[in-house]
Amino acid sequence: MMKLPPLVEASNPLTTEEAARYLRQTVIPEIGALGQARIRNAKVLSIGAGGLGSPVLLYLAAAGVGTLGIIDFDRVDLSNLQRQIIHGEGDVGRLKTESARDAIAAINSSVHVIEHNVAITRENAMEIIAGYDIVIDATDNFATRYLINDACVLLSKPCIWGSIFRFDGQASVFWSEHGPCYRCLHPQPPAKELAPNCTVGGVFGVLCATIGSLQVTEAIKLITGVGQPMIGAITVYDALSSTFDRVPLNKDPQCPICSSNPSQRELLDDYEAFCSVSLFDVGSDDMVNEITVDDLRALQNSGTAIDLIDVREENEWAEGFIPGARLIPQGEFFSGAALSEVSKDSDIVLYCRSGRRSMDVAKVLVSAGYPKVVNVIGGILAWNESGI
Repeated sequence: MMKLPPLVEASNPLTTEEAARYLRQTVIPEIGALGQARIRNAKVLSIGAGGLGSPVLLYLAAAGVGTLGIIDFDRVDLSNLQRQIIHGEGDVGRLKTESARDAIAAINSSVHVIEHNVAITRENAMEIIAGYDIVIDATDNFATRYLINDACVLLSKPCIWGSIFRFDGQASVFWSEHGPCYRCLHPQPPAKELAPNCTVGGVFGVLCATIGSLQVTEAIKLITGVGQPMIGAITVYDALSSTFDRVPLNKDPQCPICSSNPSQRELLDDYEAFCSVSLFDVGSDDMVNEITVDDLRALQNSGTAIDLIDVREENEWAEGFIPGARLIPQGEFFSGAALSEVSKDSDIVLYCRSGRRSMDVAKVLVSAGYPKVVNVIGGILAWNESGI
């Protein structure tokens, strides 16, 4: 862990009104009037005004951050209110930036709010982020996270990242001048079928407050120079066990964007394409992809529609099978009889006892022009050994 100087300079002293308003914060010796003046002068950008962005914006405003930028192009939906506490019932249908602006004004009218009612893109990311001291990543998809990270690295800006899914949350500070970036944690995006999806998997609403509060804490620490920022570590929170774990994260010397000799020196042309890698993609050499039983379970939990096929014989099937599978013995594929039962539009997952027979079947399907086929490594033996 490291100690860093304050990120923001203090200019004019606090006014009488400011001194009274922030008294409970300025009496803390580590912050004081000087730290509060730094907070007032800070410019913080929240990318997202949803689950994480809600507590982030509310607490930054209450703390007295002078300028808050909000990027969000979405409108408030009734299903948002379970966790996006900056919005209320009367805001349903409104732009989230407008709703958030009004909520901030109700808490602290001295905060200057800049609304960016747009999606953050390759075309606008650098220009928008350049105007702020700190970026808070309150987004929920990988393409945007990689874009934000890369822009922050190129602009030498700290990015305070948070992520939530069901009962689990994570947070960290990525600042390439002093430690790792997001790509040091995730050099490559996960296969799109395995990416956590809160729409399908859900999220425990109050978890947003826990992780969002961690993000705000790190922002104020960076602004004032108080404490040691969460650089070089990931904080992992499990709401079900009420436990926090700190996982060290080192800077990747081979990182394509934040290493001493980066291979990437500008934003990618297409972050959606970068994050659209599929488990089912068949390479130009017609090699069949293989997945683990853990990948299979993740696929089933993700809500991705797959055609799970057991290619063993009927007597083997009678002894047990993987839930969700259907039986088509391998001989029916070799004869061609099964091809009419399997759609070329489906994401096909094959397994057998150990993975050998299903690999042979996968090759038959690929040769027949099926574009999305994977084989389960270890077959049902691996599934049973995993204890799933």
